Amino acid sequence: MKKILLLGSGELGKEFVIAAQRLGQHVIACDSYAGAPAMQVADEYEVFSMLDGEALTRVVEKHRPDIIVPEIEAIRTERLYDFEREGIQVTPSARAVNFTMNRKAIRDLAAKELGLKTARYFYATTFEELKEAAEKIGLPCVVKPLMSSSGKGQSLVRTADELQHAWEYAISGSRGDIQEVIIEEFIRFDSEITLLTVTQKNGPTLFCPPIGHVQRGGDYRESFQPAHIAPEHLEEACRMADKVTAALTGAGIWGVEFFLSHENGVYFSELSPRPHDTGMVTLAGTQNFNEFELHLRAVLGLPIPCVKQLAIGASAVILSPIASNEPPRYRGIEETCEEDADIRIFGKPTTRVNRRMGVVVCRDEVGGDLDALRDKAKRLAAKVEVY
Repeated sequence: MKKILLLGSGELGKEFVIAAQRLGQHVIACDSYAGAPAMQVADEYEVFSMLDGEALTRVVEKHRPDIIVPEIEAIRTERLYDFEREGIQVTPSARAVNFTMNRKAIRDLAAKELGLKTARYFYATTFEELKEAAEKIGLPCVVKPLMSSSGKGQSLVRTADELQHAWEYAISGSRGDIQEVIIEEFIRFDSEITLLTVTQKNGPTLFCPPIGHVQRGGDYRESFQPAHIAPEHLEEACRMADKVTAALTGAGIWGVEFFLSHENGVYFSELSPRPHDTGMVTLAGTQNFNEFELHLRAVLGLPIPCVKQLAIGASAVILSPIASNEPPRYRGIEETCEEDADIRIFGKPTTRVNRRMGVVVCRDEVGGDLDALRDKAKRLAAKVEVY
């Protein structure tokens, strides 16, 4: 049995804990608030700000974990190098977490060092620098915080009048203490995919069937697997994912995101060194192992001989229309149970407007109607009311 310290206890962390306990592991779930989803199923939990390096060190010294698994961006990530030097395994590696938690580091690595095709981009630490960058790139452009998650702080700027709001929104949506934004060329893409990539300690890098997804406001709303992608584009995406994950080092699952353009091919967008929110579609049983089981097995060094597609799948999120510090209640769950689908309520203790509170997942046999399955997932998710 390994002792695992999970940094971040949201819905992705909750599924990871469930996978870990099925293989007999001991998990301490950490987050900045009590009652977080993963804490509800973990062996132990700690409540503290992971941006507080001293508090993070105290928790590590208290529990002496074998493995540290980051699940969120808001971590004093430079401390992970210290823990790694002390012999604690950091997943996938301290280098990977430090690079990918900061859009500046990962974008420079991908574009400048590895030569991957990306959107043109600039950085800005002031509003004046943002305006200058937008003039160079042209409008529309995309403005994002260097450190954020789930699309927080991200804007599509269509006119110069929107730049001030984009700057303020990006800074307010930034996680951590970095007050800098990235300005990107707007890629006129036809679709987006997440390529879940599994790196192993003693085995080949594996790729899951590509996952298509739809985002609104920079946040995932639905995903489906497998996404339609031309074979040559999939080959290119796999090559890019293999290259960037090898450069970052370590074992685990990575959510590597790409833009697909029929005219211009594949563009690298972002990656996460952990299970990806769009990968919740794998909870429908689309693969022989879902993304959380794959992450755990790679982390533990267990061999993963292959990833097999077993079905097609679709997911659609359940959002809160309200903000409240009271425990949420739900109506309409029974209606989703009347059809062949599954529902996961995450167990978040409070609500805010558009907070992700659950997900509906559906599956069908390989060769089934994926568009119809997507419509079904969205229809069933819309039946669930958070109040």
